[in-house]
Amino acid sequence: MAESTNGAAKPRFVTTTVEVEGRTEERVVEVPAFEPTPWEADAALTHVGARARRVDALLKSTGRPGYTTDLQRAQLAHAVVVRATVPRGRLTALDISAARAVDGVLDVLVHADVPARTRMFSADITYVGQPLAAICATTREAAEHAASLVRATVEPLPHAVTVEAALRGDAVRPGLQNNLMQGAPRTNTRGDIARGLAEAEVTITREVRTPCVLHSALEPHAAAAEWDGDHLTVWESTQGIYRVRDNLAKALGVPLTSVRVICEAMGGGFGAKNYAGPHTYIAALFAKRLGRPVSCVIDRLGEQIDTGNRPSSWQRITLGATRDGTLTAIQLEATVPLGIGGWEGGPGEIFHELYTCPNVSTHETFAFVNTAAMAAFRAPGHAEGAVGLEIAMNALAKELGIDPLVLREKNLATHDQKKNRPYTGNRLAECYAEGARRMGWSTREQVRAASKRATPHLRRGFGVAAQVWSTGGGPPSYATVRVNTDGSADVLAGSQDLGTGTRTILAQVAAEALGHSLDRVRAVIGDTASGPYAGNSWGSMTVASLTPAVRMAAEDARRALLEAAAGLLGVAPDALETREGRVVVRGTERSLAFGEVTAKLGNVMIQGHGSRGPNPQDAGIVTTGAQFAEVEVDVETGVVKVLRIVAVHDAGRIVNPTLAESQLEGGIIQGLGFALFEERRLDAKLGLPLNIGLHDYKIPTIADMPVIDGHFLDGADSKANHVGARGIAEPAIIPTAPAIAGAVADALGVEVNELPITPWRVLAALGG
Repeated sequence: MAESTNGAAKPRFVTTTVEVEGRTEERVVEVPAFEPTPWEADAALTHVGARARRVDALLKSTGRPGYTTDLQRAQLAHAVVVRATVPRGRLTALDISAARAVDGVLDVLVHADVPARTRMFSADITYVGQPLAAICATTREAAEHAASLVRATVEPLPHAVTVEAALRGDAVRPGLQNNLMQGAPRTNTRGDIARGLAEAEVTITREVRTPCVLHSALEPHAAAAEWDGDHLTVWESTQGIYRVRDNLAKALGVPLTSVRVICEAMGGGFGAKNYAGPHTYIAALFAKRLGRPVSCVIDRLGEQIDTGNRPSSWQRITLGATRDGTLTAIQLEATVPLGIGGWEGGPGEIFHELYTCPNVSTHETFAFVNTAAMAAFRAPGHAEGAVGLEIAMNALAKELGIDPLVLREKNLATHDQKKNRPYTGNRLAECYAEGARRMGWSTREQVRAASKRATPHLRRGFGVAAQVWSTGGGPPSYATVRVNTDGSADVLAGSQDLGTGTRTILAQVAAEALGHSLDRVRAVIGDTASGPYAGNSWGSMTVASLTPAVRMAAEDARRALLEAAAGLLGVAPDALETREGRVVVRGTERSLAFGEVTAKLGNVMIQGHGSRGPNPQDAGIVTTGAQFAEVEVDVETGVVKVLRIVAVHDAGRIVNPTLAESQLEGGIIQGLGFALFEERRLDAKLGLPLNIGLHDYKIPTIADMPVIDGHFLDGADSKANHVGARGIAEPAIIPTAPAIAGAVADALGVEVNELPITPWRVLAALGG
């Protein structure tokens, strides 16, 4: 039992609230044995806050980072998936004889061959791209050729790929029509919306549509599996090695100790790689049956149609305000087609969070349709909701004759309105001010006028949007820090690096807490066999969840090191400090290198253990920020070019500014695609996707890049956790598309309220 500071016993396990991907979860967590003194904003830190070079920089620059898609094993076989080509039907026959006859084919998996808990290869077809079987061969080319020879006989059934068709009662899948979510609304109300609208002196209403967009990670979903007796090792491109381990053990009916999951590096996930998928089970099952390693890498077609998406939304927003711009009412009605599965990640939450308003009502309708299931996608719900809310705020500002930035500043939310509690920190007002300064917001009229005189067909416009996102992270997360006999140190954690630099971040925090040299600290992650548990890298959780555990483990190891050194130096442990890998007697020149201390200990190992403590329950933890966009619109062609994005965010302590800025830029680039290019198109009659692959489904390229000025406010949020850090991955994408939409409307004088803002939509808005 842990002891409290007043000597009374305190509970070892407590219940805490954690917010993940916009959802609130209650968790039982372990209370840490001790809590380090918080690193306040003015703390004199050496490694934390520095632009340390990525520890994997050399591997990445030489093309050897260890991606799953590049994995090579002796006798590695290759599996591919056979997919449905109709949106709904009943599979009555599957002829695999021609596939089996292809030279190099080793095995075929069909429904009868797989455990029921994998939920694979059902005869009930519910969307185009649904897996029906899998082929394994000595080469990928042979497997793909064999898969093309499989002949499926399907009895077609009525399908629905739109919300309207689903709500009419058109069949989606057997039994689904009775599911409570099918057409069931979710209403969330604060205050009295009728009174708020009655008190308003001005009201505006806008309809906004956002598209279904695809994750499009450059490294597709991939897994490779190898059995050694009853023990399975899986290399997986994943955001959660422990979750994949749990999924595999449950589906295959084996103990957790029999499954090891490794993720050395991954090339993008964005929310789509949170679980084991059909590719994982296929690789594991083939490897068991064949007694050799098997890789299953999803091709680009499969990646685009069957690994998740951000669902589209229709939003009807009504805002009410007094003449001075004070909001009196915020109302949303929305519909969201989830695909064949998913969860209620709708646009409504941000309407309750971003602006101060006593009367808010959101009414969201979710429907299952015959398309691939949605999946979490970088700020699910908030990215879509921000588009609708911020477009409506711009319309209200225009109606009131108020600067859209001034309107936002006037209605700044200063506390967590959903739970009526303060924030641990919220400096959105400073983000607005710094962003406006960097953009030159006050001089935009002159810039617009000068541009129009120089090139009349090119119109310049400016827009602003804001974001709020829960980024407290939370438990459970664990870490171990060990000091080796040569004085170097290892950080062990069960996380994975999505490409954001997690290894570097953890090494910086551990080096700081140990008082060590950064080049003598190594983070060992990405392997369930070596690292203690850490949760998925999702919801802007990793840094805020894991760095407090790493710091605690390093402090624990440092304490043991000082106790060992005290005897060697003939002083009490509290007379010692550590600096750059040396134990120093305060006020003297006497010191020992870490390696000198550990060498005296022989085989005794210095190690420390850390865990992430509960979140504060009396305050909300959020990252806020503002983004400003400058665009140029060609009124003759309708082409929109984004010239500049200025982004200023408050994310607490930034452990490594270079890595944080990279995440900010990545989110902005994805937001640019959401605003201007990306849209999954479907043939509603046939239920078929029309723009598959990175040629027809356009994502931003280097030719589309604007100047990006990304900036974080200095500071630390010591109330959130003792490292003072919050997350930035999701917040980066939320304001980008609405800022661009606002800039386009500013340039044209008319609104384009359907994304993406394509040339034909611009010309239609202009009446062309």
